[in-house]
Amino acid sequence: MFGNQDEVPTGSVRDGRPLLLVLRALQLGDLLVAVPALHALRRAYPDHLLLYAGPAWLRDAVALVGGYGLLPAAGLSEPLAVEQGSVDVGVNLHGRGPESQLLIEAVGARQVISHASENWDGPDWVEDIHERRRWTRLLQWHGIAANPDDVRLNPPTVQTQWPDATVVHVGAAFASRLWPEGRFAEVAGRLADSGHRVVVTGSRAERARSLAVAAQAGLPEESVLAGQLSLGALIALVADARLVVSADTGAAHLATAYRRPSVVLFGPARPEQWHPPPGQHIVLTKAELRRGDPFAEDPDPALLGVRAQEVLDAVRVLGLL
Repeated sequence: MFGNQDEVPTGSVRDGRPLLLVLRALQLGDLLVAVPALHALRRAYPDHLLLYAGPAWLRDAVALVGGYGLLPAAGLSEPLAVEQGSVDVGVNLHGRGPESQLLIEAVGARQVISHASENWDGPDWVEDIHERRRWTRLLQWHGIAANPDDVRLNPPTVQTQWPDATVVHVGAAFASRLWPEGRFAEVAGRLADSGHRVVVTGSRAERARSLAVAAQAGLPEESVLAGQLSLGALIALVADARLVVSADTGAAHLATAYRRPSVVLFGPARPEQWHPPPGQHIVLTKAELRRGDPFAEDPDPALLGVRAQEVLDAVRVLGLL
């Protein structure tokens, strides 16, 4: 049975519908690059109850994919909280490793959609492929039509208090993606001087960093929203933004989902695997300097190679400066 009935949508497995369970117990950006595959699964299984197994804090974002309820799964160390044998279709959008495959197999699904493994047929894993394409290719192998550029999210259910703001997102999950405070400050200050309504975002843990950026940029403290927004409020902010400047992280993927102009700074990750689809999005990096260690304790040289003026030049190319 479900471990927390508050987390599943109205009308659970008890309403008689077959259950499709997707495993992707990762971060916000990982959810957002899987949206094309999630849309394709919803179209392919219109009569199924759809559950997304991922971190509980992603609830607001999962709801905006459309059609999915959230089954909390903080990682791969605990069994998925469904009754063994209750799942009709199990989908591994997490990875190819034995841990994720075993979690899917443990629910006893009648059908499994995954990459090739010892027990299941599927496509071979391809290392050098865009993440959106990775998961739509998986579904295509299993006979499901999928478009890797179908990244849209439903409109937010709340309105932002900062309409048409320029979002300077200074946070990232790992130190390897942290562009220097001073460079963010130079960009934020120049944009504010040119008439942009700049707000600085990040997590609660990144509030001190965000305050430092704002202070160096000459922005008032009330412009710092880091640590003060729920995920739903951040989504609403980005969905109505004039511009988003961010490292390759969740805020950048939200800008993609809502077709907001963005400048995205890449460090350890290769843009070829994570870049936004065609649109008003400019990617900046120094590929020749890339070290490529996402867990490094200092920013990747490919990120440090990008100067503040290059970001401002990109904003000018977008017609926003």
